[in-house]
Amino acid sequence: MRQIVLDTETTGLEPSQGHRIIEIGCVEVINRRTTQNSFHQYINPQREIDEGAIEVHGITNEFLADKPLFKDIAEDFLRFVDGAELVIHNAPFDVGFINHELKLLGSSISQIEEVCSVLDTLVMARQMHPGQKNNLDALCKRYEIDNSSRTLHGALLDAEILADVYLSMTGGQVGLSLGNSDNSSVGQSLDSAPRPVERTQRLRVISASTEELAEHKSRMTAISQACGDKPVWQQLGEMEEVCSE
Repeated sequence: MRQIVLDTETTGLEPSQGHRIIEIGCVEVINRRTTQNSFHQYINPQREIDEGAIEVHGITNEFLADKPLFKDIAEDFLRFVDGAELVIHNAPFDVGFINHELKLLGSSISQIEEVCSVLDTLVMARQMHPGQKNNLDALCKRYEIDNSSRTLHGALLDAEILADVYLSMTGGQVGLSLGNSDNSSVGQSLDSAPRPVERTQRLRVISASTEELAEHKSRMTAISQACGDKPVWQQLGEMEEVCSE
């Protein structure tokens, strides 16, 4: 499965007010592993950038003066994302701007959804963590992802961080080593695995709080919905109930 984690920076908040894309950053994920393949481009928007937007991303009009126009990079961008699932945080914002650029371009592709499917991680996060902050910084803190380099917003950096967040939200990167695989980073061999330490004191048992139990239930529900079927542990639980009867 090929996914493209995408982010954009813009001159302002509303394409309907003539605002444009000034940066696109994309990170490729194949079979739940990030690759070295990415797409990154600054774009001359042919208009002034709002002061408020500059405070967010730090990109200035002077910096973009010699950068290509969207029409100059559109073909390469569409080729890169073609057929993939776009993973975007607050997807309506970025998709709205991309579709606005395609409309201005007069492209045969009027909407990015014609060549890609779209997954909104903000919607996913709100379902998994209702009533909590679910912006990218909050998710980084929740999933213990280092975003210390994110002093300003940047499309490629934010896409890289979102890729880590998305993989953590959906269970982490998948890597299973069987047989004589050379992938030693996946796990330890039986010989090198740490052995249990004999304890002379009783272990302290800490029970989950009501809030933690609710969050666990929410996470399990999200996983069940993503599977499209009952997960294995639910099926086993139902089998045990039947057997006990």
